[in-house]
Amino acid sequence: MDVECLNPAELRAMQQAGRELLDWQRILAKSGDTIFDQLLGKREGGGLTDWTHYPPGDVYDVATHAQYFYHRHAADPPPRHRLHEHGHFHTFMRPRGMPAGTRPLVMPELAIADAPSQPIDPPSPPAPQPNQGDGNDKFSHIIAISLDEAGAPTRLFTTNRWVTGETWYAAEDVAGMLDRFSIELARPGWPVNRWLCALTRLYRPDIVALLNERDAALMAWRRRRRGKIHVFEDARLEILSSATIDPPDRLRRVERALDKIG
Repeated sequence: MDVECLNPAELRAMQQAGRELLDWQRILAKSGDTIFDQLLGKREGGGLTDWTHYPPGDVYDVATHAQYFYHRHAADPPPRHRLHEHGHFHTFMRPRGMPAGTRPLVMPELAIADAPSQPIDPPSPPAPQPNQGDGNDKFSHIIAISLDEAGAPTRLFTTNRWVTGETWYAAEDVAGMLDRFSIELARPGWPVNRWLCALTRLYRPDIVALLNERDAALMAWRRRRRGKIHVFEDARLEILSSATIDPPDRLRRVERALDKIG
């Protein structure tokens, strides 16, 4: 994305987020830790069990209703889009954290899943959260974030509903959830929670663009098949949009854009 087209307020917010993200990476490195040490624990090291959520039970903020987990898919050999990927985060918002009036998308296929299906691989819905009241289960996936073996974020991507068993909300509504994605918890580690939130703020315009691409790809797939498929459950349609990322380069570009503004 060309950050020079963004307004000064957006650029300043991204600059603050980028600096925070790189500060956390510096602090972790200085401590001899990585994101994985925070997320998986020292005893786990870099090893993951396929499909297992890390940390167990996910991370859920009862005040903001934001949720996430980290995992890895089983694939041998891995598909092209997962080459060199250690694993990825899935981020979510539950209804009680959504802007007032947010409603699922209404389509003939129904956007609300009764239960996650299993078209190819086991889906990975976020872990249920207790004592949250009725109606808090129609969660929305926001964005997935790939990490490489060193713990560096390399890619953002969106998925079809069957991947996470989510309820489908229009891109505009999911974009409205982005600013509410905040995890203020010590578990599994304050650094990884703040790092993850800073990353979503640094790439906010890109995530909004990917959500719009997600909806366009889904509807194009549906039109080409003339409504003869259940588009949300079609296993041939998994990744709907993606973009590579490089946070240090993004921060440099943002700061150059701000310098030009003066």
